[in-house]
Amino acid sequence: MNNLKIATAQFESKSGDKAYNLNIIEKLSGEAARQGAQVISFHECSITGLTHAIELSREEMTELAELIPEGPSIGKLQQIASTHQIAILAGLFEKDHENKLFKVQVCVDQHGVVAKFRKLHAFINPHVNQGTEYCVFELYGWKCGILICYDNNIVENVRATNLLGADILFMPHVTMCTPSTRPGAGFVDPKLWERREEDPTSLRIEFDGLKGRSWLMKWLPARAYDNGMYVVFSNSIGMDAGQLKNGCSMILDPFGDILAECRKLGDDVAYAICTPDKLQLAGGYRYKNARRPDLYGAIIGREHATRQVVAWKK
Repeated sequence: MNNLKIATAQFESKSGDKAYNLNIIEKLSGEAARQGAQVISFHECSITGLTHAIELSREEMTELAELIPEGPSIGKLQQIASTHQIAILAGLFEKDHENKLFKVQVCVDQHGVVAKFRKLHAFINPHVNQGTEYCVFELYGWKCGILICYDNNIVENVRATNLLGADILFMPHVTMCTPSTRPGAGFVDPKLWERREEDPTSLRIEFDGLKGRSWLMKWLPARAYDNGMYVVFSNSIGMDAGQLKNGCSMILDPFGDILAECRKLGDDVAYAICTPDKLQLAGGYRYKNARRPDLYGAIIGREHATRQVVAWKK
């Protein structure tokens, strides 16, 4: 297994404007390829936009969604990947041939779809179905997995994907800067985004505080460290249908250390090189080998009463 150079990106996507979003994906993918990246990862629903889907009817969702791999967005991604010789991970809403709807992240290279993952905990719209299986695939000799946004908050999903062989986990998100029961959470005033060039400091204080990056640092390094895997976090920045998001796309190594992070208040790409030696040097490798599933296998698999999760609205 050779070293792998990965890029993680952030940009402000436009709701429902696939042509605009794909144009930005093409621009940033070309930039990443010129920097020697072999893979670039974009945020959840980076092609279609996300938060506006809260208000969409079944008919509107069906119109927004695409068949995979037949849909035009996949064809455009394949063209971009072929032009720049780079694998691309991007997100959209999928419809199958029975018009069942899913939220999906795909990995596409010049030959077509390498992998497709349907979000396991999909709640943005009542017409979107939950995914039912994990996704592990090979990319340039590396075993990779995908979990979308809320999926990563359930630690069993990350562990399961890792135990299925994934040494790199792609985590596309549209997250942070929303209300929660945790202390310090809440929306960030969109006016700060509008004034980001004349007053970046006020916006950065909000983005880096408990509404944003500080919350991320409570759990994201732990996912990488506990599982001894590389984590590629990709998030949107800017306005997403009335909600402001703070980016902070980053790549962490199996020690839980940040290798690279997007820090611009706008479109940005960060790069890191994944080396296979860290996979066995990290503590997570030893911890997995020391597990005693005979003690807790039945406990972890026990059924429980589920609670409905409601997306936040303004």
